[in-house]
Amino acid sequence: MFTRDIGIDLGTANTLVCIRGKGIVMREPSVVAYEARNDIVRAVGTEAKEMIGRTPGSILAVRPIKDGVIADFDVTAAMLKKFIKQALHGSIFTRVRVMICVPVGVTEVESRAVLNAAVQAGVSANNICLIPEPKAAAIGAGLPVEESAGCMVVDIGGGTSEVAVLSLGDIVTAQSVRVAGDKLDEAIINYIRKTHNMLIGERTAEQIKIELGSAIPFEGEGSMEVKGRNLVDGLPKSIVITAKEVREAMQDTVSQIIDAVRLTLEKTPPELSADIIDRGITLTGGGALLRGLDKLMSDETGIPVFVADNPLDCVVLGTAKELEKTDFTEDRHYKKYRHY
Repeated sequence: MFTRDIGIDLGTANTLVCIRGKGIVMREPSVVAYEARNDIVRAVGTEAKEMIGRTPGSILAVRPIKDGVIADFDVTAAMLKKFIKQALHGSIFTRVRVMICVPVGVTEVESRAVLNAAVQAGVSANNICLIPEPKAAAIGAGLPVEESAGCMVVDIGGGTSEVAVLSLGDIVTAQSVRVAGDKLDEAIINYIRKTHNMLIGERTAEQIKIELGSAIPFEGEGSMEVKGRNLVDGLPKSIVITAKEVREAMQDTVSQIIDAVRLTLEKTPPELSADIIDRGITLTGGGALLRGLDKLMSDETGIPVFVADNPLDCVVLGTAKELEKTDFTEDRHYKKYRHY
């Protein structure tokens, strides 16, 4: 029997799992499909995501993580249990030790909910550690967080955007806003409803964002056909939407993310501000892939902005690195939550 150390990036849109010494072993959407009558889980991850918007009344396909925190405790616990079992390929070990990423702005109650969900999933409370997402993202992006110089990371996920300045291995100042990829999708849905009198689903909005979304005009931008339901007569309808329209739809949401960056910079000590001017700002998370966001953010702040080499995996990669040096029996941050 062995002890396995597992790192979990419990995201609003996707959950990534890594195992100490093995790297990333699983990447699945944070979606659960279950029967409404008896709460029996029918599917988790990719299979469940395919069911969103297509289930009968007896089956619910939900995302139990909302804005970076747990919205449905029991469903989250069931999802964690499935993911941990899947990551371990069904193997049974004497002990499983888990490090879970949480947004920097979570309350004590929200942190406790994550801990309790992991306990309900079968992990001992003595073997659970929480790590702030921006710290994990900075480590995963290869930033020198342990040095006595400032570095800044902006992690734009599905539910939250985390902005943090780090130095000497910890967060100096941070800002967490519950505006990220989901809000961009929501903005697209609202724009099409108001402008074209048509209703589309979340998956369609996400596809539009990926194919046409941008923060600034880009070369070769085009258009795509979008299908949905006509709000006037209730019949199926298709329209053609352009990249310019999508950019207009997302403009306010993108501005809120940049405002969070500005606010964090205003709270940064002067010495660290000088370091950030030299080192720039690093973007991580799925939102970092939005075309032109780095350029727009650089223009708005006057600071160089870079997209991490592997933005989608930075948080879980940073968690994997932290696992290598974490002592679960002595870690101070872990002891803060261990007795709940």
